[in-house]
Amino acid sequence: MWLRKAAFSLVTSLALVVGAFAQPVTPAPAGSAGQPTVRVWNFSDYVSPEVLDAFERETGIKVIYDTFDSMEVVETRMLAGRTGYDVVVVTASFLPRQIPLNIYQPLDRAKLPNLTHQWPTITERVGRYDPGNRFAVNYMWGTTGIGYNVAAMRQRMGADYKVDTWRLIFDPANLRRFQDCGIHVLDAVEELFPAALNFLGLDPNSKRDADLRRAAELLRSISPFIRKFHSSEYISALASGEICLAVGYSGDILQARKRAKEAAEGTGRPAIEINYAIPNEGALMWFDNFVIPRDAQNPDAAHRFIDFMLRPEMAARNVVQTEFASGNLAAQRLIPPTLLQDPQVYPSTATMGRLYTITPYDDRTQRLINRWWTAVKARRPIT
Repeated sequence: MWLRKAAFSLVTSLALVVGAFAQPVTPAPAGSAGQPTVRVWNFSDYVSPEVLDAFERETGIKVIYDTFDSMEVVETRMLAGRTGYDVVVVTASFLPRQIPLNIYQPLDRAKLPNLTHQWPTITERVGRYDPGNRFAVNYMWGTTGIGYNVAAMRQRMGADYKVDTWRLIFDPANLRRFQDCGIHVLDAVEELFPAALNFLGLDPNSKRDADLRRAAELLRSISPFIRKFHSSEYISALASGEICLAVGYSGDILQARKRAKEAAEGTGRPAIEINYAIPNEGALMWFDNFVIPRDAQNPDAAHRFIDFMLRPEMAARNVVQTEFASGNLAAQRLIPPTLLQDPQVYPSTATMGRLYTITPYDDRTQRLINRWWTAVKARRPIT
């Protein structure tokens, strides 16, 4: 399936964007001869289908939308050339390694008037990876933390236990308590190694072999208790009660919470309660951004698509759909207060101060940690 469409409330959608489509549009028949297209590559469950439909209605440009599960897949294809896409969503930490390789087109700001709505704080942080913000514009941002089944947590850790530390994950004695109800962890070295380093009191952005080995050994110590390493499967697994604990992306965990509530509607049974925590030690802050590949076949359509996504109304709809925070400041006036004031989506200033960012590994270090990560997942010694 090209996109796993999470349920979206029509009432919320209409209330959110009243007047967003005030101008009449003429729909273009899908697949008509000579119809322009824009090919988009993005993470799964990461856009409102209604926004894509609205773009097609307004512009007559057909969206061909494909999804991926990991940035490593994207990077491999981007470096090989002939991507076949006009717009790709790329995580900021990969940009410093990729930009010098000339695989992106510079953005034409004259074709992106809605850049004026972007959040200066987020733009500045993305600019640390893309100096001058020449190639990337932020779509969504968020954190990597702990998702959990509230009832299972109380049963195993006590009613008064507060989920506020990475020790829950990185202490095998704690993790063992959840083995019976199921634990999923992201299959992502760029997420888990920094988290382990940070827990050990080391620089989460360290590139030192000795530090990274310590992180690998810590991860290896907890691997026997982890049911699965995956990039997105934990969303439905948490929502259905198949697992009770996960290390994952903020918006994914909140999507699981929403799905669990929707699944219980009309059944007469209570919903599985899912929560998300940003540990006190800090967490990774990441940024997903629109870029245009150097080999894009339709860069004009790419700019139109990006600019459409930067409209406050559209950015807000995508926040409601995905429950990730948007890099669009003007969109905040259209986001329901329940989301905008939720510290799990938009963290407090104090929490923001504890979030860290990372830069990419060089090729040698990347191969090293990939080897160690394979050993972690296979429960083999770190050598």
